[in-house]
Amino acid sequence: MGKRVQGWEWKVAGWAARHPGFVAAPAAVATAVAQLGPVTAGGVAAGALAAGVGWYRGHPDSWSTLAAPRLRAVRRRWLSRAYLGPWWGRVTEACNLVTVHRVTGAVNVPRIIRVRSHSPSTETVYVRLLLGQTPKQWEEAADALAVALNAERVGIERVRAQVIALIVQRSEPFTQVIVPPDLPGDADAVSLANVYLGETEHGTDWIAPLIGQHWLVGGATGSGKNSVTWMALRACAPLIRDGLVRVHVVNPKGTELNALRPVSYRYAETDGDIVEVVQEYWATMQARKKVLAEQGRRTFELSRETPLDLLVIDELGAVTGYGDRSLTKGVQAVLPLILSQARALGGSVIGALQEPTKDVIPQRDLFSLRMCLRTTSAGHVEMVLGDDMRRRGALADEIPNHPSTAGIGFVVKQRSRTPMRVRAAYCDDSDIRELVRVAGWPHTELTTAGR
Repeated sequence: MGKRVQGWEWKVAGWAARHPGFVAAPAAVATAVAQLGPVTAGGVAAGALAAGVGWYRGHPDSWSTLAAPRLRAVRRRWLSRAYLGPWWGRVTEACNLVTVHRVTGAVNVPRIIRVRSHSPSTETVYVRLLLGQTPKQWEEAADALAVALNAERVGIERVRAQVIALIVQRSEPFTQVIVPPDLPGDADAVSLANVYLGETEHGTDWIAPLIGQHWLVGGATGSGKNSVTWMALRACAPLIRDGLVRVHVVNPKGTELNALRPVSYRYAETDGDIVEVVQEYWATMQARKKVLAEQGRRTFELSRETPLDLLVIDELGAVTGYGDRSLTKGVQAVLPLILSQARALGGSVIGALQEPTKDVIPQRDLFSLRMCLRTTSAGHVEMVLGDDMRRRGALADEIPNHPSTAGIGFVVKQRSRTPMRVRAAYCDDSDIRELVRVAGWPHTELTTAGR
């Protein structure tokens, strides 16, 4: 005799308990119409709609942070067929992610717990695993799931026991190279609190504060890390010319950033010079501290007497982690002090590296702004951006290793703590020569430029 299965009425009751909004919303509408009348209830609904439109048009930033993710999640969960019961059952069955009861023959389908959509191009689907399933089974079916869900790619991440997250990237918002804007000719036109770097997945400008911040740019070889550096320096060009910004360059590879020699206050390639530049930078910060104390000031103000000292370190890992012992020891003696104290003294650091582990860069948590471009490991994403960022959509390890994707990566929005896909503008040789020219220093022949 076959085993009895749960009645349909209990399944409906369980579904309603898990999704109370589908019961509460119709009940609220019916109650409003009964108590207020259809005209008054319609007026209230129209007023709420008008308020929503006004919010959308009047304050798009808060709308994008608070309302848009929730509305996108509702639309993708309930208004697209991908995650509705019958279609979701067919998707999981086609990808061999269902189980069949050996007695009754009933097909068990993994249940979707919730859907979150922090960005227009990505959503996160939380799924409860069936008994006997493992996250590895879903990882092996990731490509099949991407095809079935009509997505660019699907990432799998374990959330807790019996729960996984599918990070579903629906589209690639960046299909063309972003051209840098014209360089400002006047220092007054530059705001170091809002440096233009490229574009966001929302179609808005990607801007970041340079003054009072330290930047960590993580990414694999060819990911476009130096695009971020070039854009920051282009913004500083008239300030460098006017003596308001001094650039200290540490370039252990001696390739991409060698074009900065003529605009650098200090430049180093060899181990001994690198240690000297970094230690002298710290000495400058200590001298600045004494000046501010003598003047009775607690904060730094940009001027020719107290310029912004920008320390640019390419291949940070070669300097702090796997370089010569005398090099790493000399730099590690002062770099933590620079990162912990220099921001208030008119010092900023831009560090680029490929391997963001604690062994390579022990001070990574001292960088206040972090940017993660294409990586070779899923673990690197959270090492750069912080815990839970990959699950929330920062699939930097899924960015294809192709020149057309250079400059694409993720940053974390400071207020909402959600990852946002961005792309840095691409600076070619002519853009870098323009940087050197506007900065007001003699032109030198470029041997290597761009990324």
